[in-house]
Amino acid sequence: MKQITQKPNKGNLNLDEVATPILGRRELLIRTKASLISSGTDRLVRDFAKKNIVAKAQSRPDLVKKVLSKIKSDGLQATIQSVVSRLDEPMPFGYSAAGTVIEVGSEIQGAFRVGDRVAVAGAGVANHAELNVVPRNLASVIPEDVDFTEACYGTLSSIAMHSIRNLNTQFGEVVAVIGLGLIGQLACQLLRISGVRVIGLDYNQSRVDLAKSLGAELSLNISSNNLVENILSHTEGIGCDGIIIAAATKSNEPFELTSDIARDRANVCMVGYSGTTFPYAGFMEKELSLTVSRSYGPGRYDQDYENRDMKYPEGFVRWTETANLSESLRLMSGASPNNLNVKALTTHVYDFEDAETAYKSIFQGSENHLGVVLSYSNEVKAAPDPTFSVTRPAGDVCSIGLIGAGSFAKNVLLPELNKLQGIKLHTVISKRGNSASYVKEKYNFLIAGSSEDEIFENPAINAVIITTQHDSHSSLASKALSKGKCVFVEKPLGLSIAELETVAKTARSSNGFFQVGFNRRFAPIFQRAKSEIDNLGGPKHMVFRINAGPIPEGSWIQSPAEGGGRIIGEMCHFIDLARYFVGSPIVSLISDSTRKGKDFCDDVATSITFSDGSLVSISYTSLGDSSYPKESYEIYGGGSVLTINNLQKLSITSGGKTKTIRYKREKGIKQELNEFVRSVKDNNGPPIDEMEALESSAASISIIESLQKGQRININKFGKLAND
Repeated sequence: MKQITQKPNKGNLNLDEVATPILGRRELLIRTKASLISSGTDRLVRDFAKKNIVAKAQSRPDLVKKVLSKIKSDGLQATIQSVVSRLDEPMPFGYSAAGTVIEVGSEIQGAFRVGDRVAVAGAGVANHAELNVVPRNLASVIPEDVDFTEACYGTLSSIAMHSIRNLNTQFGEVVAVIGLGLIGQLACQLLRISGVRVIGLDYNQSRVDLAKSLGAELSLNISSNNLVENILSHTEGIGCDGIIIAAATKSNEPFELTSDIARDRANVCMVGYSGTTFPYAGFMEKELSLTVSRSYGPGRYDQDYENRDMKYPEGFVRWTETANLSESLRLMSGASPNNLNVKALTTHVYDFEDAETAYKSIFQGSENHLGVVLSYSNEVKAAPDPTFSVTRPAGDVCSIGLIGAGSFAKNVLLPELNKLQGIKLHTVISKRGNSASYVKEKYNFLIAGSSEDEIFENPAINAVIITTQHDSHSSLASKALSKGKCVFVEKPLGLSIAELETVAKTARSSNGFFQVGFNRRFAPIFQRAKSEIDNLGGPKHMVFRINAGPIPEGSWIQSPAEGGGRIIGEMCHFIDLARYFVGSPIVSLISDSTRKGKDFCDDVATSITFSDGSLVSISYTSLGDSSYPKESYEIYGGGSVLTINNLQKLSITSGGKTKTIRYKREKGIKQELNEFVRSVKDNNGPPIDEMEALESSAASISIIESLQKGQRININKFGKLAND
């Protein structure tokens, strides 16, 4: 399919051929019929992309802070590689579209059907693309008498509608809208429809006239004489009850004008991107209330609502972003006695194939643009059935199929894989088709596919790398193993003991093997430490301290259903490292955690006992400063002490003397991938004993049970649990 993308490091827009996106269980596959270009937003994104790295840093100091923090935790080289990769990856354009449902996710029943006409919303979701995969809460059915070129205004109308709701306006009040672009024009109409008297303000006279023709009670050019006096006279000296700032400008003028025309204790809502320095005295004297509108409404930026189909109770949250989208579409219908006229806002309609011309015209300002619609007249050509090689790869070649093209795969795994000899990067599959196509081009894969079966059913592929969300790891690994493939699956292997048992059962009858991405044990500093530990007699006492740092609460990793939480998803690294160091089966563990009043837990103290009598205490916390070293290890045994600091310094103290060895900071990723490739080529079994990987995985899952039950959990070799 075709899609509009832009590389953040260049700013050039391209109409690219990309892989078809993959439909999720609670998503809709939409064939796009029309999409709306938001010229103001797209111009800001384009202008940022065209800046050099210094100018980018000056305009986004928040991102600079994150980069500096990453340098402290991950090192300069890894940070540079991550930043360069991020800037080089094509970014989809568009967030307001309409089309036809051509496939419905397996867990959606009744709400949508194939053939439904829908409006869709969301950056990175409702793209300028022939096909889009959209979560159900970001879609709404279009009334019969509203066409696609109207319905594609739904998202922008929702933005304008939510800004009005933030004002808490009442019937008969006067609201000024500063900036009469698309959002401003839509806000003027919606205010009028709701019984509010509207004053439209802009420098562009044609837009001033348009607002007047669409029902604004007063519409003025900001450059006109006696502007403030005219507004005060119109409001009988009171001033405006509310002001919506919908202007796209770096100037602070909208705030200064607001201070002059607002009544005492008026509400101000900022929905456009403008300068944010406001006249303190004027705002203070009138006690003005300022709200920055959050896009389409409640639910926006809430991963549970947008991506996991969570519902808000109507009694507490009546107007979600979904409800705003539906109401916008209803108001466009001729059945509404006072309808929303979006046709009057459309100045240009381009065929999607001419999208580059459309953007060039907008950015150059060669014509007076307002609403610019892309129309998708051609049907998407069905992708041909994949053709497979009739022979398996030679024994000395590792032919790889990659499932999942997220940031970890792109920034960490693939750069290392690309350096290895004897591999063939065959097929890449990703939920978002543009990501798969980008990875194909950047790393020279043969195919960017649209279905996992293109990997599972292809005999030309003998190795599968899985880097998807955690909830799919066990099922994908099991399916690959059932087809005789060798599998490298990023941790965790599974989110439950039942999932681990399924993988183990499949692996026993498979010609392939599986390796979990427990990379720490492959790092040179830990391998040297292991050789020293093996020389210590008797049981060992180990203390691991992990300063993991916080991640956003809305992250999918913290979702029990998708990520399983950080204990299963990240702490497993250090359980496996302990298992590697001790070299003896885990017997039991007990855990406790801080009480933060949250459903997820990422501050845990765990004590693990081993069959040889060794004891490991792991303290994993998100409460520390992320600039502080992340990993610290102490190993006591046989009269000696080993300490490892942040993968860079190994100190061995014995007989009253300390020897220190310094290492380049490596997490072992390069080495684990090399071992996986070598094992596939040589057909000599997995680099990590599969039962050992299952045991470490089961222990990670057991921590959750220990926290829930408040007791020690016994673990056998395979990972089945029995309470003390």
